[in-house]
Amino acid sequence: MWNKLDELEKRYDRVSADMSNPDIIANQAEWNKLAKEFADMEYLIQKYREYKDALKSAEEVRQMLSENLDRELKVMAQEELDGLEHDIEVLTMELKRLLIPKDPNDGKNVVVEVRAGAGGDEAALFASELYRMYTRFAERNRWKAEILSSSFTDIGGVKEIVFVLEGKGAYSRLKYESGVHRVQRVPKTEAGGRIHTSTSTVAVLPEAQEVEVEINPNDLRIDVFRSSGNGGQSVNTTDSAVRVTHNPTGIVVSCQDEKSQLKNKEKAIRVLRARLLDMMQTQQHKEYAQARKSQIGTGDRSERIRTYNFPQGRISDHRITMTMYNLESFLDGEISEMLDALVAADQAESLNEQAD
Repeated sequence: MWNKLDELEKRYDRVSADMSNPDIIANQAEWNKLAKEFADMEYLIQKYREYKDALKSAEEVRQMLSENLDRELKVMAQEELDGLEHDIEVLTMELKRLLIPKDPNDGKNVVVEVRAGAGGDEAALFASELYRMYTRFAERNRWKAEILSSSFTDIGGVKEIVFVLEGKGAYSRLKYESGVHRVQRVPKTEAGGRIHTSTSTVAVLPEAQEVEVEINPNDLRIDVFRSSGNGGQSVNTTDSAVRVTHNPTGIVVSCQDEKSQLKNKEKAIRVLRARLLDMMQTQQHKEYAQARKSQIGTGDRSERIRTYNFPQGRISDHRITMTMYNLESFLDGEISEMLDALVAADQAESLNEQAD
């Protein structure tokens, strides 16, 4: 770890010097690349230098304590040493955390797919509440939300809804939400007052850019059809809906929310690109995920990750055994505390793996 930090500090100093080189300043693209690398390393190197300063100061105080000091000075020196040793311990943990490899997708927008699972109309109603929960959370973070594709039930539930959330760190905050969400409550249609259990599934995908996933137009089959379900007159009376099939993978994406066939096609391609990137990265990370002791953050769509119990006002996350009793505000988008706990648990697992 310390050798790695020494090498990073040398690299940081080289990048700093290169950014002052007139030839590099004249090459805007190269300078921007170095500036990003410098910014990415700056906080880590700052903490490493604080750590080295604390080590040096602690050694100087220990040297003082080995000398003949009067009682008052010795007490003061010991207090200073205790404080420095605490700082060294805290900085060591912070440096370990900062050395955890960053997820390259963390800064991206997300494509979120919410689908009704087991439970019929009740599952669809719960899916609509999950959709609202994520969009309310987006509003609190001043992110932009846009529906890419949707299908609703007659009573206002969601069969399936795909939407993009655009904002800084959107993927880093929501990537742990993939999986099966379970609800336990008495449906409005239940005359006997019995508690039913229903499920909805959530998939959180990093939005892919064209440079990351190149789609060959020859690999696509494009079908157009008449939109169905609720919508304006134009939506339901013209062949504006689009179904895109990616022949090599068999992935199918349909979009009918827009009146324009072209806009529906663009949205469908946007979802397709995100699914293809997710497929590529899932394959790349398969061996790593199998080796991990924790399943936090694997994004397994079949994993039951959370239960929402209405009679008790309780939300329980099964991956970190965390329970909260603020169901109403949670479904209104106040999910940061849970997300923070998931991030902390994942980082703790990564630190354990580093130690092993």
